[in-house]
Amino acid sequence: MFKKILFVVLLAGISTSFQQKNYTAGPLPNIILIYMDDMGYGDLSCYGALNIQTPFLDKMAAEGIRFTNFLTSQAVCSASRASLLTGCYANRVGISGALWPKAGTGLSLDELTIPEMLKQKNYATAAFGKWHLGDTKGYLPKSHGFDEYFGIPYSNDMWPVWYDGTPAKQGTNKSGYPPLPLIQGDEKIETINTLDDQAMLTERLTDKAISFIEKNKSNPFFLYLAHPMPHVPINASEKFKGKSKQGLYGDVIQEIDANVGRILNRLKTLGLDNNTLIIFTSDNGPWFNFGNHAGTTGGLREGKGTSYEGGHRVPCIMRWKGTIPSGVVINQLSSTIDIMPTIATVTQTKLSDHKIDGVDLSALIKGNLTLHPRETFYYYYRKNSLEAVRKDQWKLVFEHPSRSYEGQAPGMDGFPGKSPEDVLMPKALYDLRRDPGERYDVQEQYPQIVKMLESLAEEAREDLGDDLQNRKGKNTRPAAVIHYQ
Repeated sequence: MFKKILFVVLLAGISTSFQQKNYTAGPLPNIILIYMDDMGYGDLSCYGALNIQTPFLDKMAAEGIRFTNFLTSQAVCSASRASLLTGCYANRVGISGALWPKAGTGLSLDELTIPEMLKQKNYATAAFGKWHLGDTKGYLPKSHGFDEYFGIPYSNDMWPVWYDGTPAKQGTNKSGYPPLPLIQGDEKIETINTLDDQAMLTERLTDKAISFIEKNKSNPFFLYLAHPMPHVPINASEKFKGKSKQGLYGDVIQEIDANVGRILNRLKTLGLDNNTLIIFTSDNGPWFNFGNHAGTTGGLREGKGTSYEGGHRVPCIMRWKGTIPSGVVINQLSSTIDIMPTIATVTQTKLSDHKIDGVDLSALIKGNLTLHPRETFYYYYRKNSLEAVRKDQWKLVFEHPSRSYEGQAPGMDGFPGKSPEDVLMPKALYDLRRDPGERYDVQEQYPQIVKMLESLAEEAREDLGDDLQNRKGKNTRPAAVIHYQ
């Protein structure tokens, strides 16, 4: 069985002894991948959060690597998860947006996922939490390489409950949702009916994660813990309510941090600290129009559902004690799609024969901080719209209709404010080194940079297509079509 990896993506500054470390010299590492939902770049105290204390994640960063230019592949739920598990841009594997209940779409069974790849070396595998890549038997995690599953099949707001916790009124968009199921394996075992039910998810999922670790302490394992929060609706258990200075949102983040601490402490007790690679990151940025029930981008522009940095740039911490350096900050461009090929290298497993988009970060992880494994990144959204392209510090945004939170009063206490979906964004060039907030268009000063980025965009359109130009790509693959009973 694959020996132990808790994925922590290794970001920077490693001594010579670390650089020469052979990852396969000892037991295979355990991998723990903790994936948040709608957590903003600035929501952890080690990323500058105000009035939220995250001591366990801060300690994890101090003992490992903290990324500052880490991008999710697409700033929305299902698409980002498809990319994470396959190493591909979501549009390459036919997934876009956030899949609704009974959407009739799921991740194709032909796509190789991280757990399926790790089965080459007999890893024990488990997924606990939000799935959102197919909501019926045959397309849930056990059909994609996971031995165990416990969680919800889609987002926690896809239920017939209003924002204040009361039953949704007839005629509202929420009234058409089915009850939110809690699934074990392939079968529904409970229904999540109330906000108090939601409050217990963080602890219940962590209980499952710890039990899985204990059961597989002598075998290599891959644990995918995908917390449904801080995606709205948010709620904290009684022991954490009122504990932060940032209201209920801060309470939720601090409860998640404490439960990460439970996992870290159990690993230490079991003697697995030095053989586990842990990766902590988020699926996209904050859902800004929910106001005090949403997080912060730390000053980056816009948020979830946009191709600006506030939608794509997310926290990422990786720890692998004894193998990667401690206290390192990595500023190189990197992405969730790079996790799969990096795991493949450190576990000596074979990637899919299908084309993927991730790059191997293992040399960077080993401590060669002069390397830039990823130089380019494509910002796709909606079904298949190429809205921006980046190379190193330069980002060219194309004219496109977009969600926007700017100039809109945010909501309060779980109720959303407005966030119009079709604001026309102008073409602009940004120097993210000097202008991470994407405020100053420098097209006129750097016409050669524009030309270079337009050439890169043309390569992407040839490969993946672009709905903004009515272009079809040559190398995309279809999602699964689900037929319900």
